[in-house]
Amino acid sequence: MDARLKVSRTVAAAVLLVVMAACSDNADQATEGTTAPITPTAPVAPTDGAPPGAEVLGTVRAGEPFTVTVEYRDPADDPDRWQFTVRSVTCGKPLDPAVMAYAAESVGSPTPTPTPEASKQFCVVAIDALNVGKSEANWNAANSVSLNVGDTRYNQSQTDSTYALDYAQYFNSKGQTGPTFGLNPGSRGPAHGIFQIPTGQQPTSVWVTSGTALTTIDGVEPGYLVLLK
Repeated sequence: MDARLKVSRTVAAAVLLVVMAACSDNADQATEGTTAPITPTAPVAPTDGAPPGAEVLGTVRAGEPFTVTVEYRDPADDPDRWQFTVRSVTCGKPLDPAVMAYAAESVGSPTPTPTPEASKQFCVVAIDALNVGKSEANWNAANSVSLNVGDTRYNQSQTDSTYALDYAQYFNSKGQTGPTFGLNPGSRGPAHGIFQIPTGQQPTSVWVTSGTALTTIDGVEPGYLVLLK
């Protein structure tokens, strides 16, 4: 074979290898450049404190009003409509001495200073309630509110509900009738919830149900989450 022909074939083969390598690099670069970017997960609204499976009708912060409609099983009953505002949550302090003194006076005998359970602290939730419905309505925090630390929920015990009634009676004696004793449409008054949470912890939210109780025979009720932080 002619030597020049061998050289020509060798050169052609080398050129072909170079071209193939270049095409391979370009193809890799093209693939890298067209890779679809990862879509970040959309932020999820905080729901810690809402009972599992409950519909969160709205999320507000302490000091912001929200409206709750309480519907009854009997369709003939007008639903109660309340505008609530969580004014404050105070933890780690004794229950109001003036309230406790009034409670003692009302029964005509000294009442021991309330003490929380071991390793627990009292928390007092102060709520402003405005009746925005069409008829007189009653409401209290006993079966309607939970105070939450993260996703752990605390309800009023029977004893705590008694203390909450003491608060309602005290403010009623001062001319500030609250929803515990009934409010007519357009009237407002204070409501208080008394809870016990572990000492040293701080509550993060308040859950207020729109049902007649936190959980009914129909299951967990929807409600509103009030953020404290």
